[in-house]
Amino acid sequence: MNFPKVGSSIQIHSYKHNGSLHRIWEDTIILKGTSKVVIGGNDRILVRESDGRNWRTREPAICYFDSEQWFNTIAMLRADGIHYYCNIGTPFTWDEEALKYIDYDLDIKVAPDMTFKLLDEDEYELHQKQMNYPPELDAILQRSVDTLVSWIHQRKGPFAPQFIENWYERFLQYR
Repeated sequence: MNFPKVGSSIQIHSYKHNGSLHRIWEDTIILKGTSKVVIGGNDRILVRESDGRNWRTREPAICYFDSEQWFNTIAMLRADGIHYYCNIGTPFTWDEEALKYIDYDLDIKVAPDMTFKLLDEDEYELHQKQMNYPPELDAILQRSVDTLVSWIHQRKGPFAPQFIENWYERFLQYR
């Protein structure tokens, strides 16, 4: 399988458990693309929602996708520091059209001081019932929340000191 080439621009597609398209992010520049990890950067890109709404991101962001983890992270570089938005979802796939994953509603928002909050538990419970998530999936997703919280506490992966700053410097070379 060919993974996205460094410097190329890709789309990121998220889906729901029932296969419906959830959201498309345009124009993410690949900074690292392997079978294990994809790291991308973007700034003020167009995002298309499944309901037809369009909006633009407000700041530069570094995205981290891991083929072995049921979560991905978006680190947004703001004036007051790095803010993370972490999606609980399937490991990524790449199919030449886009980087893709299934979004399972649960999110963790992390502030620059590394305090965090679990979001959208009500949305998760609603979709769990509507789309009949199997019990095994619920167990995987709950473990993924625990793993993500552990990474935040340990400053692992995209939460490691200087990780985002270093990848942002690379991203600036492609702008």
